Amino acid sequence: MVDYTKMSMCDLGRAIGSGDIDPRDVTAAFLDAAKAHPFSDRIYARFMETRAMAEAQAAYERAQSGVRRGLLDGVPVSWKDLFDTAGVATEAGSALLKDRIPTRDAEVLRRASNAGLVALGKTHMSELAFSGLGLNPVTATTPCVNDTDAVSGGSSSGAAGSVAFGLAPGAVGSDTGGSVRIPSAWNDLVGLKTTSGRIPLDGVVPLAAGFDTVGPLVKTVEDAAEMFAILDGSPAPDLKGASLEGKRLLVLENVVFDDIRDAPLDAFEAAVEKLRAAGAEITRAPVEAVTEAMDLSGILFTTEAYAEWRDRIEANPDVMYPRILERFRAGGSFNGADFVAGWKKLARLRDDYLKATAGYDAVILPTAPILPPDAERLMTDTDYYVTENLLALRNTRVGNLMGLAALTLPTGIPSCGILFQTPPMSEARLLRLGAAAEKALA
Repeated sequence: MVDYTKMSMCDLGRAIGSGDIDPRDVTAAFLDAAKAHPFSDRIYARFMETRAMAEAQAAYERAQSGVRRGLLDGVPVSWKDLFDTAGVATEAGSALLKDRIPTRDAEVLRRASNAGLVALGKTHMSELAFSGLGLNPVTATTPCVNDTDAVSGGSSSGAAGSVAFGLAPGAVGSDTGGSVRIPSAWNDLVGLKTTSGRIPLDGVVPLAAGFDTVGPLVKTVEDAAEMFAILDGSPAPDLKGASLEGKRLLVLENVVFDDIRDAPLDAFEAAVEKLRAAGAEITRAPVEAVTEAMDLSGILFTTEAYAEWRDRIEANPDVMYPRILERFRAGGSFNGADFVAGWKKLARLRDDYLKATAGYDAVILPTAPILPPDAERLMTDTDYYVTENLLALRNTRVGNLMGLAALTLPTGIPSCGILFQTPPMSEARLLRLGAAAEKALA
């Protein structure tokens, strides 16, 4: 008997296309596995079984008639609980949005459904997406696949858990400061951060719209490429014949190695040597624009987040997890002039960064400088929570600040990822590079 939970999205799609498997059986198998799993309630916020089975039936009929809509027609995915689902609660991990039921699907969900993807259910997340840890005492905290006493990373925590524990072949999450890439790295998945403004945010519960992006958490770069094409409404990038031979990769030296732990550092250096052995030319250098940009994080991220949520938060602050409430309220300490000046400075720094890295095919760095922290200690040790959260988000935040496309790949060392960054709107080039790197790292 075929174990669908071990297969990639693209392998499932090919098997559906060849008639070897029935999309109804695939969907039922994932729903059954998810419901029976001991961590089910910590990964899925709610299932959409009626919709899923109806979509699987439609995919089966298209396959029988030879009119499939694409490679992934009939393949199930999970959705982070900030994508609006018509008639199904979308609460973004917060009691502030309890029983919020949208009347329409988010635009990206509509695109996915039109491509034949099957929506399994909604996954847990950090409260209002404002944490890189995935700790959420308000709803549920998803465990890491490599250490179930640890958090899975946030804010797309349940999204990563659904794929890593075999409860969905792929997931759709969002990334404002690392929320796709951190949980992907900590759960040994491939995670794609798309360029801000590329994929529509209509029907996506916002955190900071100037940085919010949508992206997949999956098992392979091929899966990421096919999912990107669906979410973006564009042809899938061509990955055939991808090679690292002669590719110029810049190891970003400043900021991202500060206070890094031994395991992520060793995994990164071992990965770099594999890339070098596959023909990549490795250079190491700082990019000073990154150091300057990091100082703008508090002004830009927290101010926009608090402006988005202030009225709703202050009307009912007691229902929020105190650590998340504190982060939002920190955004109230800056004035409008600080915020506008910060964005003007960031625009200059983004230009400086692109000029400094223009001669390279990608900039590479450790996805996260730490391993997944212990969930219980995060609940009881405030200093530990603050330190680990800031470190978890630090490296990935570079890509958001600089407005880049970014892809994290597993290194082969548990919970340690390597991050590739390329200029804005270069996802096809990034994914092709990622396909070559994936082979080298395997």
